[in-house]
Amino acid sequence: MPTVLARYEALVASGELRPDPAQADAARRLAALATELETQQKPGLLGRLFGRTPEPPRGLYMWGGVGRGKSMLMDLFHACLKIDQKRRVHFHEFMAEVHDRLRREREREAGDPIPPVAAAIAADVRVLAFDELVVTNMADAAILSRLFTGLFDHGVTIVATSNRAPSELYKNGLNRHLFLPFIALIEAKMDVIALNGPTDYRLDRLGSGETWHVPTGDAATQAVTQAFFRLTDFDPADRANVPSEDLPIPGGRVLHVPKSLKGVGVFSFKRLCGEPRGVPDYLAIARHFHTVIVVGIPRMGPENRNEAARFVTLIDALYEHKVKLLATADAEPDDLYVAGDGAFEFERTASRLMEMRSADYLALGHGAE
Repeated sequence: MPTVLARYEALVASGELRPDPAQADAARRLAALATELETQQKPGLLGRLFGRTPEPPRGLYMWGGVGRGKSMLMDLFHACLKIDQKRRVHFHEFMAEVHDRLRREREREAGDPIPPVAAAIAADVRVLAFDELVVTNMADAAILSRLFTGLFDHGVTIVATSNRAPSELYKNGLNRHLFLPFIALIEAKMDVIALNGPTDYRLDRLGSGETWHVPTGDAATQAVTQAFFRLTDFDPADRANVPSEDLPIPGGRVLHVPKSLKGVGVFSFKRLCGEPRGVPDYLAIARHFHTVIVVGIPRMGPENRNEAARFVTLIDALYEHKVKLLATADAEPDDLYVAGDGAFEFERTASRLMEMRSADYLALGHGAE
């Protein structure tokens, strides 16, 4: 199997990527880390019992603007890493899982739940690869330092991507002083690499830059379909086998995503707004996907007011998390809901939809501030 560096250099040689010294350096570091992980064995039970846990290889924290190749490099690293105990997961999904484990641990036994949860996670993996590490709430901020300390102590190596430098995480957050040890931990246990090259590949792959396609029909569908394949590098000839996903929703529900790949999710308006859904559904989508494609957005009015209200809530969640929105619709945003009860309230949503098409918005990184 070729190394991360060999795969990266092949992409540059083929013209799929443009030469970028920061990317090349990250590829070299990831290749060296993979070699180190493959040659170092995780200690057995006796080694852990007698305190002979070797120091895990230093992880890597890659940060930079949107579309600079962070996720692409993570893809290559995870695919090329020849060990079984590895896991790649979106950071929000991981933290939701952690909070669920902590709740169950508290119900099961009194005492501090973080050490046993860290131990249980570490029992299954040697490498955790996080996409889009970002901290937006105090519940996460309060536990991250102790949780990651436990993971490192159990020999886990962490590789992460983020739109923010470590020092910018949870900036101006409530009780941020409690979070500062986590920043120090990242800098002590992980090498930090900035990826801020001149090419924004995600914007490049949006093609013309048009994201709102009117009217609905074959031409609009073809435009967003082509954008999906460009954004995900999926072979259009294999379109029948695009992966789907069941997205967990707080409360034990799941939302089926008919097309889901590399942070891009495709939905119908009917699936998102024609069924009973609420804020938890839309927040889960906004946190999980950096780009959302919604097809079949109709004109709205008092006759489908419930669908319109859900659409407003959806757009609020996507906007607050800087999610890129591609859509096929029966009308431009200003003409989606123009008459009748509710039209005035819809004006703010129309304004947000227009802003979400702008170059300034499309250049923003994914994630709530």
